[in-house]
Amino acid sequence: MSGRGLEDRIARRAVGHGIDLEDLQVSALADYVSLLERWNRRMNLTTLNDSNEGLDRLVMEPIRAVQHLPSLTVRMLDIGSGGGSPAVPMKLMRPALSLRMVESKTRKAAFLRDVVRQLALDQTVVECCRYEELLTRPDLRETADVVTIRAVRVDNGELQRLQVLLRSGGSIFLFGGGAEGDSCDLALPLLRWGASHALLRAHGSRLDVLIKGE
Repeated sequence: MSGRGLEDRIARRAVGHGIDLEDLQVSALADYVSLLERWNRRMNLTTLNDSNEGLDRLVMEPIRAVQHLPSLTVRMLDIGSGGGSPAVPMKLMRPALSLRMVESKTRKAAFLRDVVRQLALDQTVVECCRYEELLTRPDLRETADVVTIRAVRVDNGELQRLQVLLRSGGSIFLFGGGAEGDSCDLALPLLRWGASHALLRAHGSRLDVLIKGE
């Protein structure tokens, strides 16, 4: 789809979901999706297709989630970044946030670095490694305000490890769907249940939030 046609499509989807976007934001999101489509023709980054549902999940859900960030300048760590969603759309909505994307697959990490370069994303780092490798770095311990997880299944053990990277009072954002609050049983002694926020009701998607005790 052409740049202008893609911009119009993103703008229409945003209006349909009651999301206000500025023209520059629409343009930046279209540039991201165009890069994703281009790379997707060479490798399987995501299930992006011509359907509105695909665009909604990759773009609309993350920008809806932005309103739940604690501030404009948060330090965000995205686990299993893959095709860049939710991290890149959230960064485009909040340019002042500091973003670290973690992706273990080399080719996907290369795509993410191309996105950072092409969209001129500052305060953005791509780590080509498993998230467990970050746990050994003292400079990253208890530094993230928000850890985002999407399309990655996590259990109690993984959450216990991930919270090491989270500051006291910080949040883990779990993107998902299904029954509200069904992530409650994932909470650990150091993590308490925060809230479950509806993202796009048409798709039954939501954002579950766990908070690290202060």
